[in-house]
This record gives sequence, structure tokens and C-alpha cells, in this order.
Amino acid sequence: MPLHALEEVAQISADWLWETDQLGRFSYLSAEAERFMGMPAAAMLGRSREAFAVDDAGEGDEAYSLQGVFEAMDALRPFRDQIYRFRHPDGAPRWFEISGRPRFSPDGTFLGYRGVGSDVSEQHRTRSTLATTLTQLQNANAQLGEQNRRFDAALENMTQGLCMFDADARLVVWNRRYLEIFDLDETALSIGMTQREIIEVLVALKRYKAGATVDSVSEGTRTSLAGESAKSVLRELADGRVVAATHRTMEGGGWVATFEDVTERRRNEARIIHMARHDALTDLPNRTALREVGTEMAAQAGDGLTLAVLCLDLDRFKPVNDSYGHALGDALLRAVAERLRSHVRGRDVVARLGGDEFAVLYRVEDETGAERLAQRMIAAISAPYQLDGYCVEIGMSVGIALADECRDIERLLRNADMALYEAKAAGRGTCCLFERQMDETARERTVLERELREALALGRFEVHYQPLVDLDENRITGLEALVRWRHPERGLISPSVFVPLAEETGLIVPLGEWVLNQACRDAATLPDDISIAVNVSVLQLRNRSFAQSVLMALAATGLQAERLEIEITESVLLDDTEANLETLHTLRRLGVRISMDDFGTGYSSISYLRRFPFDKIKIDRSFVRDSAGRSDAGAIIRAIVGLGTSLGITTLVEGVETEAQLATVRAEGVQEIQGFLFSPPRPLGEISEMLVLGGIKDAA
Repeated sequence: MPLHALEEVAQISADWLWETDQLGRFSYLSAEAERFMGMPAAAMLGRSREAFAVDDAGEGDEAYSLQGVFEAMDALRPFRDQIYRFRHPDGAPRWFEISGRPRFSPDGTFLGYRGVGSDVSEQHRTRSTLATTLTQLQNANAQLGEQNRRFDAALENMTQGLCMFDADARLVVWNRRYLEIFDLDETALSIGMTQREIIEVLVALKRYKAGATVDSVSEGTRTSLAGESAKSVLRELADGRVVAATHRTMEGGGWVATFEDVTERRRNEARIIHMARHDALTDLPNRTALREVGTEMAAQAGDGLTLAVLCLDLDRFKPVNDSYGHALGDALLRAVAERLRSHVRGRDVVARLGGDEFAVLYRVEDETGAERLAQRMIAAISAPYQLDGYCVEIGMSVGIALADECRDIERLLRNADMALYEAKAAGRGTCCLFERQMDETARERTVLERELREALALGRFEVHYQPLVDLDENRITGLEALVRWRHPERGLISPSVFVPLAEETGLIVPLGEWVLNQACRDAATLPDDISIAVNVSVLQLRNRSFAQSVLMALAATGLQAERLEIEITESVLLDDTEANLETLHTLRRLGVRISMDDFGTGYSSISYLRRFPFDKIKIDRSFVRDSAGRSDAGAIIRAIVGLGTSLGITTLVEGVETEAQLATVRAEGVQEIQGFLFSPPRPLGEISEMLVLGGIKDAA
């Protein structure tokens, strides 16, 4: 074998050569080792490899040690591709890959080990492609030893297939890995074969994908060799695998070709590309893919069809997710995705935007076609699901935008989302088509949100109080704190306008905390027998530090805990039952009273009375409003009062506005009332005057 041939293969295979004696001490290191190890080769001779290895591997480096090497050496076995962490003098981490086999004298005496080493630091850090790796190895320009046995070790320990051709394009050397990749017998190749003759063998054995010819494969090699830098040529095999062939010319003529099976890598790359554009749970296109496809579909609209963009939001999904667990919630989302898929054609798109939000891109003739599609989807999604032994029912709301005038997919999605907001506000379970005034409403809402933030920062909120009247004693025993926004231009704004927006934006948390503190300060100035009731939103109670905030408000104002009443709605308990109940129990142990507001309007109000000992239930105003014309409303009030009496819970009716309503609720045994018959919400100063002048007599 010519010497230059051995050097060329060594440059491809490894960076340096090494030998050890029987005790594992270096007895030989090629000159190239000095460049990689940062010290003269002479300084390492006579010392073991362990002296230069890092024994305190960092997180994730447990596999990079010399343990496998030591075990192989103890058993006098060859070892391959062992990676360990090297202690380089410059302090920067290095990772070396070594392979070796034992040496024996003719009489069988063990002489030590011989092998090759490579610096794989860059591969370890960046996991770069094979082309980069091979380029780095080539640039290493390591001058390997001259001995044939060292050449054999480097050649047979390669993880890539290798063929070397001389200046006449005749085969000089190959390795076993090349035969394995192409499933060739040991006798299939011979020294002196031309590169074209090898290709003829492979084509005749049908190793390449159908359609590959000797000329096409040869042309691929020629093109690769003609390039200024080495580039990989991908070749598809008949069994579905993909092999990357890289060709590098050698000084003096000829070339070295390396081959790597990159099938799994290609599959992983395709999988990564797919994952970047699809939802992991449902495998539906995600928002990124939706934008790309939607842009194309909007531009292609025509032939009497227009693009309909539907934004879908599941109704009652969160209670299902909280009640049955996230595993069933995930199964439900997958089932929803399958139902949505079944209601679109192959060219249309269903995507998941996140959470329980989906989108559909569908070509329709007109608004009626879009609304019919939305109704079909609502009906399909609302049908019961059988999941893990549970029967689950949810609903869906849909917002629709048509690409009649607008072809911007981002704008269409925003329009559909605004329409969805209107559909949910209308009672859910329905669809709504985008109209231009919705955009104006959205802009107004944005302005209102900005002004709401300014009002909170500038202290433009007030607390008004509405009396709670005890019917037995015929006097005011408590007050409900109700927040008002004094706008510099619009005057006093009702909470029905800004509280829903504060809930959506999260501003209800700082606003609610301010109301709590202000109410406690005001209550501390009133007689000791007057309690104060403060409404608390689900977002406030969700914060685990809420109980501490209440305690701090009481401590700062000196208000007795028994005089503070926290009012919650059923949504608080639906949101996160166990955590919220724990907070409520903590407050009650402090002495704070807890009441349920709007009782009777939810689905589970009575069941929650079994789970938490409420001090008061406030019967919703809708029952007293209907009591004059509907007998069942009075019956419901009577039943709730009886339930409260049996459980030792005070009952209060809201919204009493007429003497007839007062007579009705008094006849049903209600203990407390609240309403405009006695007083609207008033500023603290007017409330104080009422109490001084005799309470409800003057108020009436």
C-alpha cells in the first residue's frame, strides 16, 4: 500500500495515533496529538490517559468517561468510539473519541494497546451535520503513522463506509462498513475496479431506488467532485434507506468517498419540520401553518367561492378538564379535533390555535353557507362523548369572517375572533358573523381598557354602599361595597360597564384589592354593629396570597374580622374548587363571614352548601322580580329560605324595589333584604347621615 494512501485515509479516520504499554501508559503519540491536547507529546509519554481525563463530569456528561475503556482494557478486548472529557490546559472543555485494540507479540505476550483518537468537541457541542464533521476532520490535517496495522485500526473503526480511488478512478481501498451499507458480499469488490464498475454492480443488484442508472449515479459523483468544496450527494436505496455520499479529492489525484446511512436523521428532520407546524396533542396544523395556508387560500379565492375563516371556542371545557382531570381533557380535545376534521373537505383546513380554541378555513358561496357550516360543527361538537367510561357533554361558539373585501389572513382571524366574542356574549352555543361595527366596538373597548388602567393609577374609583336591612329588627345591619368609576368626561360609570373588562384584562385583581382596603377603612368609621360586604372575583381568590391580603387589610384598619363579609359567586367554586375552598376555610377560621351571591342561578349552588358552611346566601334578584307574576318564583324563594333555616344560614333577597315585593319576601320568611325600595348605593357620607338619622325610615 503506498504511503500517501495510508496518510489520506488516516486524515479521514482520526486526528492522531496512540500506543500504550502493558500498564496503560502512553508509549507513543503521533505529532498531531500536541495540537489537540495543548501540550507536547513528550510531556504525556509515560503517563496514563486517566491523568488527563476530567473526573468531575458535569450534568449530562455521565456517559463521557473512561469507564468503558478501562473495562475493555482489563479484559484485553478491542473498544470503539469511546468518548471522554479531556482536561485541556486552556481550561476549555474538550471531548475526545478513541478506539483501540490490544497488541500481542508473536508468542502471545500482551504488549499494550494501539489505536486512534479524534477531537469530537465540536460535534458534542453543536451536533453539526456529517458534512461539517467530516470537513472539520479533514481540516485537522493530522499526519497519522505509517504502519499498516495502524491504518487497519483507523479504517475498520470508522462509522462511515469508505472507498478510496486513485487518479485513474480505480479502487484502492474500502472498509467493511461500506459493504454493510450496500449489503455486498466480501467478494463483491476487488482492488483495481473502476468506480463505474462498482456502480454497475450496485445497479445490477438493484441496490438503488428504481429508476437509478449507472450514468445518473456516475454523474452525481462527477458533479460532487467538480465542486470547490465537498458536498454530500443523497442516494435513495431500494429498501427505502437514504445514504449520504461525500467525495473529497486527494493531493496527487484520486479521491476518498465516505458513505453514511442518514435515513433516521432525515426522518427526524421531517418530524421536526412537521412538529414546528402542527399541534402536538391533536396533530392539527398550528397557528403558524394556519397563517401560511390561509394566505394562499385567501389569494386563490374565486369561481364564485370565498374563504370563510371560523374561530371556534369550546363551551364548558374547563369544568370538564377540572372535574375529570387533564388526561381526559386531552382525550376530549383529540375527539373534538377528529369531529372537526370529519366536517371539512380535503382542501379545507382545521387548526388548533391553543387551549380549547380551534379555527377552520373553508370555501363557501356566501354568508348563509358559512353559517350553515358553523351550525353543523356546533351540532357535531355538542353531541355527547364517551371517554374513559364517562359521558361528557360540551358546547361550542363560533365567530365567522368572510374574505370578501379583506384578503389579509391576520385581519380575517382578528375579525372572526371579534365575532366569536359576540357569539359568546350572546349566550354561547351559537355562531356570529363579523360586522364592521364590531371593529369599532373593539377599538372602543381598547380605549376603555387604557382609560381603566389610567383610572386605577390615578385613583379615580369610589366605593358606594347599599344597605342590607334586617326585617325582624327593621334596621340596617350591614352594607355592600360597590365600586364606581368617576370618569373625568363621562361622569360616574356603572360597574356593569367596566367590571367585565377588568375581569378579562386581570385588572380586577388590583382593583378588587383596593376596594377591599377602602371598604375596611370606611367600615372602621361606622358603628360596630354595621358589617361590610365586599364582592371578590374568581381571579382574586385564585391567588393563594388572597387570605393574607384580607388579614393585612383588617390589621391596617383595625376592623374586626367578624364585621367583614366576603361575597363570592358560584364561578369561584367552579374555577378551582379544592384550592378555593381551602382559601375560604382559612378566611372563615379568621372570623370573616362568607356568603354566596346570586344563589339559585347556577347549576351546582345547592351542592356547594354541602361542601362549605356559608354564613349567608343571597337569593338572586330575578326571583323577587318574577314573584308577582309567577308562583314558582315565590316557591323557590320559600324553598331556599327553608333550606337556609335548616342549615343555620342567613338568607337575603336582592333587588327589592316595591312594597309588593317586600310583602312577598317577608311572607316567605326572608331574614334580610337589599334593594332600591330602601336605598340605592350611596357615598359613605350619605350612608353615615342615614345611620345617624334613623336608618331605613329616612332612607325610604
